Amino acid sequence: MNNDIKQMLARYNSSSLQEHDQALREILQEIALVGLWRGKFFEHAAFYGGTALRIFYNLDRFSEDLDFTLLTPNPEWSWKPFGDAIKNELTSFGFDVSFIEKDKKSQTAIKSAFLKTPTVQELIKIGVHSDLLKGAHPETMIRIKVEIDTNPPSGYEYEQKFLSQPIPVSIRCVNEECLFAGKMHAALFRAWKGRVKGRDWYDMVWFIRRKIPLNLTAFAKLNGYENGLSRAEFLKMSKERIDSLDVTSAIEDVINFVRDPESIKKTWSKEFFHHWIDNILTLP
Repeated sequence: MNNDIKQMLARYNSSSLQEHDQALREILQEIALVGLWRGKFFEHAAFYGGTALRIFYNLDRFSEDLDFTLLTPNPEWSWKPFGDAIKNELTSFGFDVSFIEKDKKSQTAIKSAFLKTPTVQELIKIGVHSDLLKGAHPETMIRIKVEIDTNPPSGYEYEQKFLSQPIPVSIRCVNEECLFAGKMHAALFRAWKGRVKGRDWYDMVWFIRRKIPLNLTAFAKLNGYENGLSRAEFLKMSKERIDSLDVTSAIEDVINFVRDPESIKKTWSKEFFHHWIDNILTLP
C-alpha cells in the first residue's frame, strides 16, 4: 500500500465494513481534488457543497458527492480533460477507477459525471480484513457523483483552502458564509426525488450552532430576489417551510451519514428547527 494512503487511513478508527467503506470514499475524494488541482481546474472553478464542508470546514457528517461551480458561465464546458486528470491521479496511487460523464436527456446547467471503482477490490488494497469483507457483495461499486454548475449564480465569494493529504495543494472554495447561503437555499427549496434531503437541514443547524453568518445577499440572488431580502422576509419564508417539513423523511435521509443517529431521532422536530432558525446570524 502507498505510504501516503497509509497516513490518510491513520486518521480513521474504522471497525465496521461501513466505516472502512466511508474512509475509502473520502480518501478517493481527496485524491480526486489533487488530480483536479494538477489539471488546473481551480483556475476556472470552486469547490462547494457538503464534501467541501466536510474536508475544509470540519462538518461532522459524511458526504457522498463532489460539487463544484464555475467562476463564470460557460454552457460549452465539459468534464474533458478534467475527468482524465482525476483518473490519472487515482491510478498513480494504485486505485482502479473509471470516470464516466453522464449524458443527460435534457440540457441543464449542471454537468454530471461518476467516479466508479469496485468496492471489495479497493478495500482489499487498503488492508481491510477478509472477515469484514464477507458481508460485501463482490459486485458492489463505490460511486462518487461529480457535478459542476456551468451557470453559477452571482454573489458567491471565494477563498483558498489547503489540502494537507495526500499532498499539500491549494483548493479554491466558495467561502463559508456563501456555502451557508447555498445550503439554506437547498434546505428550503430543493426537491430531491420527491423526498426531503435531511442532510441539508442537518447542515443548516451545524452552521447556526457554529455562529457562521448567512450571507443574505448571496441567498437572495440564488432565489431570484435581485433587490435583496430582509431578515424578516427570510425568517418568514423559513418558518413557513419548517411548518410544512416532513421531519420523519428528513431523519430517514440523514441517519446513515452521522455517527450518532439516535440523537437525530430523539431531537428533530418542527419546534427544534424553529428554535435554530430564530438563532440564525445574518449578513446584509
